[in-house]
Amino acid sequence: MKKLKSDIRYASNPTDVKNYTTQRLREDFLIEDLFEDNRLKAIYTLYDRFIVMGARPVGEIIQLEAFNEWTKSDYFLQKRELGIINLGGSGEVIVDGNTYRLEKKECLYIGAGKKDIVFKSITQQDAAEFYINSAPAHKEYPTVKAALSDANRVELGDHETSNQRTIFQYIHEDGIQSCQLVMGFTELKPGNVWNTFPPHTHMRRMEVYFYFDLAPDQLVMHFMGEPNETRHLAMKNKQAVISPEWSIHAGSGTKSYAFVWGMAGENQSFTDMDAVDMKTLK
Repeated sequence: MKKLKSDIRYASNPTDVKNYTTQRLREDFLIEDLFEDNRLKAIYTLYDRFIVMGARPVGEIIQLEAFNEWTKSDYFLQKRELGIINLGGSGEVIVDGNTYRLEKKECLYIGAGKKDIVFKSITQQDAAEFYINSAPAHKEYPTVKAALSDANRVELGDHETSNQRTIFQYIHEDGIQSCQLVMGFTELKPGNVWNTFPPHTHMRRMEVYFYFDLAPDQLVMHFMGEPNETRHLAMKNKQAVISPEWSIHAGSGTKSYAFVWGMAGENQSFTDMDAVDMKTLK
């Protein structure tokens, strides 16, 4: 297997962010090129010590390493939990010898205490792409696989405001149980382009968006920052963006798309958010 590739993102002060250039915003908050053949890529953030990873095994297996420089643990899940959503072809995740097959958009939660985690694709021609979120955990929860039909579906938005969408909730307080990780994905209806609008913040939790199913020649304008000091990032398919607790997180695409959302923090209440009146946006 090729060498692991890792990076660290430090927490930012919102007062400082007001002075960032576009390049600095991208360096601090944007995650590009998360998937490379036979390489596990990982980003350690100092927002609730959240870790974002991507694994695309092509003809080889990929082993989840301890990342001891970050975790100071004997194995990665000694004091952590993780959630996986497969965004590619059929794949398998082997957890301490138990195999879980994941099709596209299916989810697997792995609780603290599991030692040996291996990722593999069923075929080289259509490799799996495992998008992974991890948060610290103080309690062990069982490993649970969820098919698309198992997700809790929430219909939101309206076609007239171009934000009609379906939310698929996997890891949450009324679904797959975890210590603090919350995870699922949102799929916009054809012809709809706005996500999470009107926007909100939640000082109790950070969040990461990973945009996918976006055509190569299309993009999403992702909006972030304090409500009275918004900024934007031009994002392409299979790119992620870190949302600090104090920041809005919303976007508008040139075409419909989907995105995985993952959160960690004080609680797991999906509806615990502080709504932002559009009149106050600047």
